[in-house]
Amino acid sequence: EVQLVESGGGLVQAGGSLRLSCSASGFSLSDYAIGWFRQAPGKGHEWVSCISSSVGSTYYADSVKGRFAISNDNAKNTVYLQMNSLKPEDTAVYYCAADRGVFYCDRRYEYDYWGRGTQVTVSS
Repeated sequence: EVQLVESGGGLVQAGGSLRLSCSASGFSLSDYAIGWFRQAPGKGHEWVSCISSSVGSTYYADSVKGRFAISNDNAKNTVYLQMNSLKPEDTAVYYCAADRGVFYCDRRYEYDYWGRGTQVTVSS
């Protein structure tokens, strides 16, 4: 069974850090592109970052560039999102997604596999 599970969310004060994990089972992330998206209360999904696990190329939304870092550990079949200098506007449910043959990694429709999300709350 193909499954993605996010973890690492929580409550943190503004300026703090969290590291989210996206662990895969049932397939090898090394052959996939992985994207992180988030959804704040009352808003639509927003793309955050993505990585091509096979070549290591990384991309970031302007809103998180310089503060967030995506990385992968193929041996652990896990992708991480290190989030630093967190702001209240980063509060959202964060989802990871995976698929092969992704061309536009910032587009939700490119991904068939999704986790259930982890809540990140940043207090001011």
